[in-house]
Amino acid sequence: MDRPVLNSMLLGSTDPDRLKTWYRDAFHARVDGHGNLDLGGFGLVIEHRDDVAATAPEPGRFIVNFDVDDIEAAADHLRTLDVDWLVEPEDRGIGKFATLTDPDGNYVQLIQMKPEYYANR
Repeated sequence: MDRPVLNSMLLGSTDPDRLKTWYRDAFHARVDGHGNLDLGGFGLVIEHRDDVAATAPEPGRFIVNFDVDDIEAAADHLRTLDVDWLVEPEDRGIGKFATLTDPDGNYVQLIQMKPEYYANR
């Protein structure tokens, strides 16, 4: 058996249309023929679920990470959407990181690694 490839993630929501619109607008996602979001080849599926709360009770249980080329430009764009920041963009040595919440309260992290990080892998 070949190694499996992670290609998508499902986010359950009580308001999937709002959440899908937010991710589409926040990260310039393309919408595929099934209504799922294509984020650079990774699929984000957002569906209505009756077994989830309206707001994530443990928002740190998983974090949706986005690799960005310019964290300041990404943060500036997200500020136009009036997001709630947990951590504004900051340099952590190996790169810059920022953490915010989506409309359901899930944590979303922006990551801009320094070029030397990739050279040393």
